[in-house]
Amino acid sequence: MIPGPIEFSDKVLEAMAHPTMSHVSPAFISVFGECLEMLRKVFLTKDPASQPFVLSGSGTLGWDLVACNLVERGDDVLVLHTGYFADSFTECFECYGVNATQLKAPIGGRPSLEEIEAALKEKKYKMITITHTDTSTGVLSDVKGVCELVRRVSPETLICVDGVCSVACEEIQFDEWGVDVALTASQKAIGVPSGLCILMVSGRGIKAYENRKNPPGSYFASFKRWLPIMQAYEGKQPKYFATPAVQLIYALNASLKEILSRPMSDRFADHIKASDYVKAAITQLGLKQLALKPEYAAHGMTAVYTPNDMPVSELLPKIGARGVVFAGGLHKEIATKYFRIGHMGVTATDNDKRGDLDRALKVLKEALAEVGYSPN
Repeated sequence: MIPGPIEFSDKVLEAMAHPTMSHVSPAFISVFGECLEMLRKVFLTKDPASQPFVLSGSGTLGWDLVACNLVERGDDVLVLHTGYFADSFTECFECYGVNATQLKAPIGGRPSLEEIEAALKEKKYKMITITHTDTSTGVLSDVKGVCELVRRVSPETLICVDGVCSVACEEIQFDEWGVDVALTASQKAIGVPSGLCILMVSGRGIKAYENRKNPPGSYFASFKRWLPIMQAYEGKQPKYFATPAVQLIYALNASLKEILSRPMSDRFADHIKASDYVKAAITQLGLKQLALKPEYAAHGMTAVYTPNDMPVSELLPKIGARGVVFAGGLHKEIATKYFRIGHMGVTATDNDKRGDLDRALKVLKEALAEVGYSPN
C-alpha cells in the first residue's frame, strides 16, 4: 500500500512470465505497437502528431528525456514546486545547462494561479513543469487551470506534466488541456512492475525538438535515437537501437487492456471514490493530512502526519508486522513525522473484490492503538 510500486493484477503478473523472445520478432513488434496505440487512449490524445515513447528505465529517465530534447542550454524553465520531486527535476535541468527557476509553496500547498501568472509575466520561459501529484507530499496540482493560464499569458511556453504518480489515476486531458509532454513510469497507476519510462509528447513538443539549435546532450536519452524506433514499432516495423524490456512490454500490454476495458472517466471516478474513503477514515482517526486543503489532495495516495509528532519509525513496523506496508516520509524537512498510503491501480479499482483498502485501514487503526493512540 505504498505509492509505487503498487500491487499488480494477476493478468499482469502472468504476462511477466512470457517466454523470452527477440525484440524484433513480428509477434513482439505487434505487441509493442499495440501498447503505443493504447497509450494514446490512456493519455486521451487523438492528435496523430503526438508521439508516445516507452523506454527501459524509471520515471527519472523521463526528466532526462525532457531536459535533453525539449529545452536547450541557456533556456529558462519555470518549475512549480510542491515537494521533493520538483527539486530533483530542477537538478536534472541544471545538468543540461538549463536555467531552472522554482516557484515554491508551503509544505502541503501549491503555487497559486496568481503567483504563476506573475512569474510568467516577469520572464519568458521556454517551459513550465507541473508535478501533477508529488509523491513526497501527496499534493495534487491543478494541471487544467495551469494549462489554461499558460495558454493565455505565455502561449509559446511548453507545458510539461510530471505524471509519474498521476497518469491512469488522475484525469489528464492531453489534447484538450494543451499539454506538450507528460511523463510517467510503469510501477504506479499504470500497474506494471518497475522498469519502464513512459512519455507522451505533443506535435508542438516534437517540433520544439526538431527546431533545436544544437543536438541533444545525451546519447541514450536522445530523441534522435528513440523517435524512429517508436515510429517503427507503432507502424509494426522492426527497428533497433537498444534492447527493450520484452517481458515488461508484455505486462504493459496486459495492463493497458485492463485499463481500457472501460472508459477512462470511470477509472478516474474509482480513484476519487477510493481516495475519499481513505481520507474519511484518516479524519475519523483524528489524523491530519499534509495537503493543506481538500482540493490539494491527490486521489492516488494520501500523506498523513503521525499523531503527536510520533516518530514514524515507531508506527510503520507495527503496521508491517500485520502484513501491510505503508511508505515513510520523503520530504526532507518532515520525513520522520509522516507516512504515505498508496491507493492506485487494483487497490482502488478492485477494492470490492480484494478488500485492500479495508484491510489497510483496519491495520492502521490497530497499530495506532498498540502505540497508545486513540482518537479524541
